[in-house]
Amino acid sequence: MRLRDGTVVVALDVGGTGIKCALIRPDGAVVHSERHPTGAHRGAEAVVDTILTVAEGLAATARSAGLTPAALGIVVPGIVDQARGMVLWGANVGFRDVPLRKLAADRLGLPTALGHDVRAGGLAEARLGAGQDTEHLLFVAIGTGIAAAHVVAGTAATGAHGAAGEFGHILIRPGGPPCGCGRSGCLEAIASASAVARRYTDLAAAGPAVITAAEVAQRAAAGEELATRVWREAVEALADGLATGQALFDVETVVLGGGLAQAGPGLFDPLRSELRDRLTFHREPRLVPAALGDQAGCLGAALLALDQLEMS
Repeated sequence: MRLRDGTVVVALDVGGTGIKCALIRPDGAVVHSERHPTGAHRGAEAVVDTILTVAEGLAATARSAGLTPAALGIVVPGIVDQARGMVLWGANVGFRDVPLRKLAADRLGLPTALGHDVRAGGLAEARLGAGQDTEHLLFVAIGTGIAAAHVVAGTAATGAHGAAGEFGHILIRPGGPPCGCGRSGCLEAIASASAVARRYTDLAAAGPAVITAAEVAQRAAAGEELATRVWREAVEALADGLATGQALFDVETVVLGGGLAQAGPGLFDPLRSELRDRLTFHREPRLVPAALGDQAGCLGAALLALDQLEMS
């Protein structure tokens, strides 16, 4: 479909705490952006109404600026059946079997795409960010949890049941720290930002009440023994996870995003070394930081909507 000048896509990236949203041109340029609280404590029905109200407001903003909203893209965390437009489960936002795509399309009267937030972020990094010109890419977001997107030729795999990319639930240390999924020893129970902070606090004899993973990274860089130990455990676990990912997917590039990736060389240098030590006949992937920051989800939502328009 050929889009006219002045066309924009309404894009929403829904998180457990906030909704990042934007009006985005087909070339990926953001012409307007906003943030709104999700209010997940109010329940799923109220969150759905907030999403649709925010989307309506953005469409109205576009029209008042002389722009034409051509489509709507929404991405959410959880288990998303992209083909059916259903959020099957989303603990952070209280969703279970929510037909969000149909609800949004009916309310706004726009072609609507629904996707998973991390897969959308990987899509954006592959087409517009750090993974451009890469045919096979693994995007790994390391924050409160760990999730991934396997992107091949500009398309992110969704899986048979919408659950592809639960990278944080690779079993890395059997019998290790308990994970929120109910099992022990998952990757995100050891190497997520929240796990790094929790591990340091648990081991510190008289540490501060609250410490972040970024502070652990800073202390490790400064040579503090405990921080170095905790950071090394996380890096080794991440290397084990990425080695598993490379055995499965054989990608050219691994893009790391999320809060932990902001540690820069303090993460990337030892992680490259540990990953290299774990690979035998597999090719070593290029390991790079994400380029799009917290705009990746919105950009990915816009790309999903544009893809749907192309197919219509």
